[in-house]
Amino acid sequence: MDQQAALVNHYRCDRRKLLEFLLSSGLIKELRTPSGPTNSLSNLDFDSISADYIIHCVESGGVVDVTEATCKYSDESAYPVTIHSQTRSSYFLVSDPESAGSPPRRAPPPLYAKQAVDASCSSSQVDSVFVEKAAASGDDCGPGYEPATNAPPRPLGNSEFPVPSLGLPSLKTGLSDDDLRESAYELLLASMFFSGVEANSVEDRRKEKTSKFLSGLKSKRDKMQSQSQFVGRKSELMDTVRVQMQATHAISIFRCTISEAMDACTRRNLMQLAARKMSGQIDLTHIALGLLNGTFKSDFLNERSYMQWKSRQANILEELLCSATDTTTEHLTIRNYVAKIRDEKEWDTMMSASERVAVVASIRQVAVKLSSLPTQYGIQGETFYWTAIYHVNIRLYQKLLFGLFDVLDEDQLIEEADEVLQIIKLTWSTLGVTEKMHDALYGWVLFQQFVRTGGSVLLENAVLHLQKVLSTEEDDGKEQYMNSLVCTKHCNSSHLKLHLLQSIFVSISMWCDYKLQDYHSHFSQKPCNFRMIISLVSAVGVLASGESGDLKNFRAPESYLLDPMTYPELIFCWTRKLLLVTLPVCDLGSKIKYLPIYLLTLEIDLMKLNASDANASRKLKSYVEKSTEAAFRKVASKVDFESKIERIHPLAQLAKELKLIAETEFNVFNPVLRCWCPESVITSVVLLHQCYGERLKPFLKGVSSVSGDARSVLPAAYMLDQYLTKLYTSALEANKLPNSFNQDFEHYQIEEIAKPFILDWVISQHSHILEWTGRAFDIEDWEPLSYHQRQAASIVEVFRIIEETVDQLFGFNLPMDITHLQALLSVIFHSLDAYLMKMLNHLVEKNHLYPSAPPITRYAETVIPMIKRSLVVGTLLDENVACKLNELTIPKLCIRLNTLQYIQKQVAILEDGIRKSWGLIRPSHEQRQTRGEVLEERSLLTSSEAVDALFATTCHIIRDTTADAIRKFCDFTGARVVFWDLRDQFLFHLYHGDVGSSRLESFLPHVDTVLDHICGLIDDTLRDLVVLSICRASLEGYVWVLLDGGPSRAFSDSDITMMEDDLNEFFVVEGEGLPRSLVEQEAKFAQQILGLFSLKTETVIRMLMNASEHISLRVESHKHGHMALEDAQTLLRVLCHKKDREASRFLKQQYELPMSSEYDDTSSRDSNFGSPLIPDLLKRSTSFHWPKKDQSSFKSIRKKLQAATSEIRDVAR
Repeated sequence: MDQQAALVNHYRCDRRKLLEFLLSSGLIKELRTPSGPTNSLSNLDFDSISADYIIHCVESGGVVDVTEATCKYSDESAYPVTIHSQTRSSYFLVSDPESAGSPPRRAPPPLYAKQAVDASCSSSQVDSVFVEKAAASGDDCGPGYEPATNAPPRPLGNSEFPVPSLGLPSLKTGLSDDDLRESAYELLLASMFFSGVEANSVEDRRKEKTSKFLSGLKSKRDKMQSQSQFVGRKSELMDTVRVQMQATHAISIFRCTISEAMDACTRRNLMQLAARKMSGQIDLTHIALGLLNGTFKSDFLNERSYMQWKSRQANILEELLCSATDTTTEHLTIRNYVAKIRDEKEWDTMMSASERVAVVASIRQVAVKLSSLPTQYGIQGETFYWTAIYHVNIRLYQKLLFGLFDVLDEDQLIEEADEVLQIIKLTWSTLGVTEKMHDALYGWVLFQQFVRTGGSVLLENAVLHLQKVLSTEEDDGKEQYMNSLVCTKHCNSSHLKLHLLQSIFVSISMWCDYKLQDYHSHFSQKPCNFRMIISLVSAVGVLASGESGDLKNFRAPESYLLDPMTYPELIFCWTRKLLLVTLPVCDLGSKIKYLPIYLLTLEIDLMKLNASDANASRKLKSYVEKSTEAAFRKVASKVDFESKIERIHPLAQLAKELKLIAETEFNVFNPVLRCWCPESVITSVVLLHQCYGERLKPFLKGVSSVSGDARSVLPAAYMLDQYLTKLYTSALEANKLPNSFNQDFEHYQIEEIAKPFILDWVISQHSHILEWTGRAFDIEDWEPLSYHQRQAASIVEVFRIIEETVDQLFGFNLPMDITHLQALLSVIFHSLDAYLMKMLNHLVEKNHLYPSAPPITRYAETVIPMIKRSLVVGTLLDENVACKLNELTIPKLCIRLNTLQYIQKQVAILEDGIRKSWGLIRPSHEQRQTRGEVLEERSLLTSSEAVDALFATTCHIIRDTTADAIRKFCDFTGARVVFWDLRDQFLFHLYHGDVGSSRLESFLPHVDTVLDHICGLIDDTLRDLVVLSICRASLEGYVWVLLDGGPSRAFSDSDITMMEDDLNEFFVVEGEGLPRSLVEQEAKFAQQILGLFSLKTETVIRMLMNASEHISLRVESHKHGHMALEDAQTLLRVLCHKKDREASRFLKQQYELPMSSEYDDTSSRDSNFGSPLIPDLLKRSTSFHWPKKDQSSFKSIRKKLQAATSEIRDVAR
């Protein structure tokens, strides 16, 4: 209780906080109180305000009226708690929902439910009126098949088949189901009292106990107090039985028949009766007479209850005594006495107490005379009433057994079922029930309850009890006694007599036979029930059938057929396949002898299921055929309506439904049926295939393209054909059956019809995709799609179009060959290749980025003022090139690189997807293999190699082209950063004038800024490539500064040391940049150039002289712009930039080069001009390349180099 109170307080606190938040969050326009509008919430009682009203005001944005909110809360509190069920109904509870338990699983039945009978069972040809006749005869076969039952009947639909009745003899007095239930309860009490067990009653309180219905009405504390007041466990169990029957009846007709007061009176009278009768067995007539003697009108609450009770006792007496005697005189005497009991005026008013006692005594004399008659079978405890009134005994016993089912959870037994069952067994001696008979009736009752509720546990228990019946062996007397309990089956307007056990088995078998003819409909929702039904059929037997599947009914020549209704004196006894017809011939007082007349052969068999029995296999096969046909008819009848809802062609919808039927057959029903019928799946699959093929053929004749209805029907038909083929072959392999594929299957020819249409469709998509690709590229602005998706939007659109095409193609779910794959890959190749070519066409050559070549000078210092010459300015860029350069900014270059990388990734994904989809298509050669044609391994290998070759010529080429484009864009990006965007900060500033004041460290912050910007834009997988390209371009620019830096750059030996230090830390950044080994490898050429500057001037001059001897050969190699490290041009430029007098003097004397001081190198160099000096200076080799354009500038120098070399050699000699 403390915990519950804490939870309530916690809930209220949370509720107050929620309401306070809603009212103070600004979602409410105005808060009105009785004293007027207010903004204060301190005076509000949140516990008395309707939360639903506040939420409604928040949603509508209206005004909150506190008075109305309080009224709403008050109104809501007055309503009971409701529980919404899945059937869209609400249950109003006046008690705690938790203690009351869950609501009923099924809706309550209507007050006057009529049972619709569908007896059109083709396999049994049972007369459609046999159920009605059985009900009219008063056969108490259980709930749903009588005017009234122990539990509320479930209304049967038109398609449902009731359990055939047992065919017990009818009740002549019209005893109702309520009368039988109350009499059964009185018998149960009497049996307990006569067995020496006391069962005290409590009149001043309710006697709810431990069934789920009762446990839901009281709390645990109440139940503990209630239990403590009962005297003895037996008394508790009887209270449970009484309330169970009382609750069952109250639910069915809304009134209680076994009231507490009446129960107390009944117990009192029965206890007195048991005390007076100390020996002998109790029978039903003595119970009824004893109650008539000891019960008075004053014991009842109203006169109506008394009259109903008295009428029931009179009917019981008449039914029992008239059924037990055959003489007309005794019948008249009994009916006369019973009529007096029924007559209210005569019995209660006119007759005195002694006269009433006399009437009861007269009836008792008849009952004693009958009970003293000799028994027939010599069973211990047997009485004359066992066989005389067996139809009443069996009905009463069934009522007791039906009381074991929980009222609210009808597919479950009450918790005390085992204990109550032991009490019920006390009635065996009175009702003539044996162990085998009990198991049969209990299994029959469980089976009926399963039919009503669908409870799997009930069916399982029913199977166990019926199997126990078959395994139980009783002595001959009990067997003969069981065979004497005759039941009547109506068949073809004739009457067939069966003993009780056979009647139970036949009734169950007939119901199972009907259900198994459409097991797809009845057992798809609960497959476990199907397995149990087959187990049940294997126990009780299945109706034998001929080739046509019809029941072999009772047949006899008309001249020999005696109708039992015409000759009621005939007694029929069923023994195996013979019907023994006997006629009473004499009456010898207490003994009756019978003379056999003739034997009629019956052809009604209950065939046991046996895997080796061909007849059983044929019977199950007929079930498979009929159920499959019924399932097909069912879906075919609804397919037009469902196709309109799904908006697809009816044939496509039908194929989907049939696939589900086949799947259910294979996964659910076949594992059960294959033990007795291995070909069950094959039978069902072939039948479904044929039925659908008949409807498909007319449609295929009108197909002209893969569009419209054909777009949905052809794939659905092909998938159904493939799936049914798969199930067929799987069943053949699993059961090791002979392959008769060609005889059973005729494929739908979808492949031959669809192939040309599919190829035409793929070809038609080619121009469409190319058009969309070009349009997407032309409108591209090269901005990132999002922060996380940094590629261009156009490439996403291109791949979307391609993927849609691929999905549509494979979404056809139609057979294809390698021609279709080739056409698809061709479309993809041309689309992506066109996109890549457009992207590469927007790229310009790197030589447009390089600055113009400076003049070659020698280092010389002068203090004489002179007019300095200006540097030569390069030519203007072409307008088209300039326009492209303006578009190729660093951010847009990064987006282009990201786009190329996206192409690489998506091509791989696309290839994997196409390969998987192609593998699922299963080309036609695999179908041929299924049909029994063996394919050579070489042909399969060739097909696989052809597919790999197709992917190699498309996806691999696209990847190679994309990788080459990435390399080109990376190289251009590095050149753009160094030679275009940072040319002023790097090329024109590095080592300009004085090395110490313009070292590399002043340039690095600009590079860091650019790198940070690029790393924020570029894809992570491309970052190192772009940084490496910038590193290479920077080293290329560094060499440009060393060899072609212009008149303002001259380097001394001390400068070289600082320059080497700069180069060692270039792009390494204290170990956080590029790997040092990679930088060192890329900087190798620059290091070698610095090494030339470190050499002595004489050494460089000597190297220049040696190189000049091969200058003519070197010039020839300039066709490719190649220059080696020790090339004469390289060595000459090293001398030009050495701050050395000897080098200057050498250059002046030999080449007459002007002094560097004669040029003005301070003028700005417009980056819009470009006549590159070295467009591709730095490669991975130790050489660099000069452009062909610059070769002309060395023509005049070449002659001077050759002349100078000759002169120097002459001097040296």
